[in-house]
Amino acid sequence: MFSAADVAQFFDEAHQKRTDYANLPDGIAPQSVAEAYAAQQALSDIWEKRLGPVAGRKIATTTKVMQELMGIDHPCGGLIFASRIHRSPATIRKADYVNVRVECELAVRLGRDLPKEPKPYTRDSVRSGIAQVMAAFELIEDRHADYKSTKALSLIADNAWNGGIVIGQAIELATGLDLNGIGGTLKRNGKPDGSGKTDDPLGALAWLANLAADQGRPMTAGMVIITGSVITTVDIAPGERLDFELSGIGSTSMTAV
Repeated sequence: MFSAADVAQFFDEAHQKRTDYANLPDGIAPQSVAEAYAAQQALSDIWEKRLGPVAGRKIATTTKVMQELMGIDHPCGGLIFASRIHRSPATIRKADYVNVRVECELAVRLGRDLPKEPKPYTRDSVRSGIAQVMAAFELIEDRHADYKSTKALSLIADNAWNGGIVIGQAIELATGLDLNGIGGTLKRNGKPDGSGKTDDPLGALAWLANLAADQGRPMTAGMVIITGSVITTVDIAPGERLDFELSGIGSTSMTAV
């Protein structure tokens, strides 16, 4: 019989021992998405005692390429804990992670709760829940995972590898601002290192709002939600600085030591 507690203990011990990522053993692995999220919640129950309350959510595997790689046809969601929300400019210690990678994202701060509603949230209905927007880095703690062999249900149970976020100065969401297609640029040590555009962030937010509400843990006012990578995932070495700017939104900066 599946035990969410056993899965949570497996991943908590793996993180504490700083072992490389491995998919869950067949004997304890979830067999459904629902079981995977039950394990994620059990892990959250453990981690909240050390990391503080859940203060945000993330979306992962939003691209068809990544979904096909993991054998799924949907995104995955994860939790962001209060102590892992860092303000720009931030300094991160590489030694605090097994293997940290960085993604560049548009983040939103909710201005109201998004409870379970009679109808699922849509891009239009979820927009009114946004109070502020900002540029953000996501810290991906993949623990040297082999992405090609990673199983989606194990990824979900391991909290979709979220190791925290670095958020820039927030601005109020302007009524006419289209959040789709906003240009983003990344600099490494002051030199251009990548660019891209936001891709359906309101769709990502609606998906996460529905996921959270269906789980009985709806997103609430003040939470910070990251909406998907704008630029290909990058690495950062000690001594390097990354600066990410979203046109008309603002920027976020981080340095590794």
